[in-house]
Amino acid sequence: MSRRARISPAEAGLPDGGARRRTPGLRREEVAVLAGVGASWYQWLEQGRDITVSPQVLDAVARVLRLGSAERRHLYILAGLNPPLPEAEDPGSPACDGLRRLIDGWMPFPAHILDPYWNTVMHNDAAALVFGFEPGGNCLVDFFTDPAYRSRSRTWQEAAPAVVAQFRASVSERPDDEGFQQIIDELSAVSEEFTELWARGDVRAGGQLVKEHEHPVAGSLFFESTQLRLPARPDLTVVLHNPLHGTDTAAKLAWLTSPEGRRESISPVAG
Repeated sequence: MSRRARISPAEAGLPDGGARRRTPGLRREEVAVLAGVGASWYQWLEQGRDITVSPQVLDAVARVLRLGSAERRHLYILAGLNPPLPEAEDPGSPACDGLRRLIDGWMPFPAHILDPYWNTVMHNDAAALVFGFEPGGNCLVDFFTDPAYRSRSRTWQEAAPAVVAQFRASVSERPDDEGFQQIIDELSAVSEEFTELWARGDVRAGGQLVKEHEHPVAGSLFFESTQLRLPARPDLTVVLHNPLHGTDTAAKLAWLTSPEGRRESISPVAG
C-alpha cells in the first residue's frame, strides 16, 4: 500500500481523478489494470493471502510500482519465491566513483575490480606494479596463458583448482549468459590444464586465497587475496590483496610504490 501511495496517476499515465480521488497514489484497481492482473487477485496479493504467484506477475507489479532492485527482491521473498539476482546500479552512479576511491585508498597494497566475466575494469597502481595488470585484461585467461604471471606465481599449481572452481561459481549465477562460454571455449582451445580442471565440475565460492608472488625487483611477496561483493554493484567483485602476516611484504610494497621503487620496476615488469 505504501508503494502505491507514492506513485501518482499522472506518473503512471492515468488521469488523476480530480476531487473524486480520496487518497493519494494509485488505487488497487489501477495497479491491477496496469500490471495486467485481476483486481481481486491483486487485492489478495496485498493482503498476503495464500495464492499462486509467478515471477512474471511479480515483475509486472514491481514495474508498475517502480520498485528498486532491493524492493523487487523483497517482494519475491514476501511472496515465498527465490529472489532474482541483484541488479547493478547505473554505471555512472556515485557508487563507481566510490569504488575507485576504495581501491586507490588501499595503496600501497594491490587491489582490482572484476566484472562478472573476470575482466579487470579497475586496478590501482600497486596492482599494476606487482602483477602487471592492464585495463581490459581477463584474470582467468591471464592466469593460464600469461607466461610472466605464471613464472612469478609460487603458488600457481595449488591455486589453479580453486581459481577454476570459483569461476564456475560465477558462471552458475548466470547460467544463460553466453559471455562465459566464450571465455571457456577460448581457454579450452589453448590450455589443457584449464580443460582438465574445468571437466572436474568443482564449484567454490569466492573467498580468500594465499598467494606467493616473485617480483623481479622486490623479491618474494606474500598475500591474502580476498574477494568482496557489494550490494550497490553486484555485477562487480572487489579483490583486495593484504600482506600476509609475519612477512616483510608490507615494507616491500611501500618501497615498490615509492618514486624510487617505481623507477626500478618499470623496465622489469614491462618486460
